[in-house]
Amino acid sequence: MTRPARSVLKKHSQTCALVLDGNEVKARLLAERTNTNTMVHVDWLRFTCLLRNAPTLDVETLFPSPLQYSDEQHAADRHARLIKLLGTLPDAEFAPSAQAMELAQRVCETLGEEFTVAAEVRKGHDFYRHRWSIERNGQEVGWVGYLASGDSPRQQAQAKTMHVNLYGTACTFARSGWREDLATLVDEMAGNITRCDLALDFFDGLAGGMARIVSDYETGLMDSGGKRLKCNMVGDWSEGGRKGRSFYVGSKEAGKQTNIYEKGAQLFGEKDATDWMRAELRYGNKLRHLPSDILRRPADFFGGASDWHAALLREAEATATPERIPTARRLPAETIEAEVTRNVRWLRDVAAPSLALAFEHLGESAFLSLVEHQQTPGRLRRFTRTEVARAYASAHRRTTKGAGAGHATA
Repeated sequence: MTRPARSVLKKHSQTCALVLDGNEVKARLLAERTNTNTMVHVDWLRFTCLLRNAPTLDVETLFPSPLQYSDEQHAADRHARLIKLLGTLPDAEFAPSAQAMELAQRVCETLGEEFTVAAEVRKGHDFYRHRWSIERNGQEVGWVGYLASGDSPRQQAQAKTMHVNLYGTACTFARSGWREDLATLVDEMAGNITRCDLALDFFDGLAGGMARIVSDYETGLMDSGGKRLKCNMVGDWSEGGRKGRSFYVGSKEAGKQTNIYEKGAQLFGEKDATDWMRAELRYGNKLRHLPSDILRRPADFFGGASDWHAALLREAEATATPERIPTARRLPAETIEAEVTRNVRWLRDVAAPSLALAFEHLGESAFLSLVEHQQTPGRLRRFTRTEVARAYASAHRRTTKGAGAGHATA
């Protein structure tokens, strides 16, 4: 076979595989609609729980039978290999590793029999030191991370948690009923959902196409709280262009972003692209608490994102009772206290000598003219004056307690 012919055959094979995969994805999504009677699909999920709330270790894990490993017939057994691997870990890592493995297995049971835990511990992601991979057909479709990769105070706090990350493939190919069962698992462990993507598919296209999306944005239909959200256009938007265009509204930093894109072009390629469009809403836990009911009633929370999202649901003839996820109006008192304490400590340790010198030589009147009418320091501008005033006295007591008198002298 000549090289050009081999190249053409390889390209044809890859294209066919992609088309078959795209058709299977569509078939799965249509089946989910029928089985669950909901039009909105959960396409990505992340949640965190404390180690103390994670699944406890069973007797087999804590005290594995020696016969389990001497019998070659059981050596290939996946669970036996996992238990054996745990026995090789340092004592300090055994319990977190075993708990994370137990959690990964519980998640696999929730997703369905096609999902398994990889028989090896891998390097972690997102500042977790290790991860157990969740696989389907030998490919990673999710993971459970545990232990921290560093020693900073923030990472030490992270070391007391475990994190589950399920990719879109896991969510698409999971068994029917997985969302409700996983929501129960999250509740059982007092878990905190940190990301949940909700997708509404228009397999035959959305009236007006991508041009309509731009128009909806420009005419203010996507405004939220009376404000025009940030947007970002990705792909070929030239006349006649059709190369997987995406229109992003909102931002990850704000914890709510919607991506409307040409799903058919993404799955089948530009030449074989269908009219399939998807509106995908990504919720994050920044300034929000994501309830486990978002897994049980995804359409309600999709419709609650804005009037525009609710209108899309009606256009898809979906039944839903829109439910908002409110943003946190006030930061926790601990956060305010920490920032004010940091400011007072900087004043005492860095600025106090200069301020004392100025007060001594300028006199009270000139000194006040120097410091009054100043802007609030940048890190404190997100708080109200009342909140700062409430925290300032206690922050002063905390920073001066046990401090030497030398801090306030010139």
